[in-house]
Amino acid sequence: MQYNLSWQQQLAQAETDIYRLCDTVGCDPKALGIADKPPDFPLRVPKSFIERMEYGNPKDPLLLQVLPQAAEYVSTSGYGEDPLEEAGQSPVPGLLHKYESRVLVMPTGACAVHCRYCFRRHFPYQERGLLGSHWKQILAYIQSQPLVNEVIFSGGDPLLLSDALLERYFSELALLPQIKRIRCHSRTPVVIPDRITPSFIELCQKTTVPVILMIHCNHPQELSEALCDKLKLLSQAGVRLYNQTVLLKEINDSVSILAELSERLWEACVQPYYVHALDAVAGAQHFDLPNKTAIDLHERLRAALPGFLVPTFVREVPHQKAKVPL
Repeated sequence: MQYNLSWQQQLAQAETDIYRLCDTVGCDPKALGIADKPPDFPLRVPKSFIERMEYGNPKDPLLLQVLPQAAEYVSTSGYGEDPLEEAGQSPVPGLLHKYESRVLVMPTGACAVHCRYCFRRHFPYQERGLLGSHWKQILAYIQSQPLVNEVIFSGGDPLLLSDALLERYFSELALLPQIKRIRCHSRTPVVIPDRITPSFIELCQKTTVPVILMIHCNHPQELSEALCDKLKLLSQAGVRLYNQTVLLKEINDSVSILAELSERLWEACVQPYYVHALDAVAGAQHFDLPNKTAIDLHERLRAALPGFLVPTFVREVPHQKAKVPL
């Protein structure tokens, strides 16, 4: 569907009512295992994403990624609120320095969609998020770290910022002679393709260091025609596109789904890059899979696809110097 609304208007009209969502997709709330109490992590999903859900299917893989369920309240040993132990890795507000050559900037705690498996669903953004007054501190910190040559914008979702603010951040970072790349991690284009505006494409082209966009797509059903068209425009403009996927039980834990996802990403000019094992965050334990299952999927995917379409299967381990291959 083509929208006459801006991406900001689509964001403002995102669905936040669980029962209205169930009615829209034609599913009985009781059959979906919804909790009796309001979720700690509220529902938020744009209508353009809802339209890609299969009507009447309580097991729809897109629906299950966003629907709050009673399973989130089952306390499970080993799952906590800070699974990657990021609390002590923020030398200045709004910045995480976890890896030697890269820093992660979190300009906002907001997201266009609330994914139930989000490893930062409990993150105290109000205490540690980027405020305008901290940007100069962040620039100064990066400048003081000569080994840092890449800045990663994450969050939250950095593409909820205006193009004008992103242009300011990108241009000021590009002035630092050590910076070789700027990377944005975002799920917003997947759920609201219209977020890829002409002005966003232009600012990526104007930035004097390469801009990388890492989208977050978990299932081939998410790759609408509108999204693929926008991704191709970005690629034609010289933006390097990669995808990361979270491996989720009963959503994408099959070779056929992962293979189709890689093929369709490639058709949309996106390089399949990572499949992440689930981070052990409280509230998402029902999505997790045994390590052996993930390794088996990877081996079978290698047999099904050419090597350049096989993403690397990884787990993030607190305080490690890089992602750990499975």
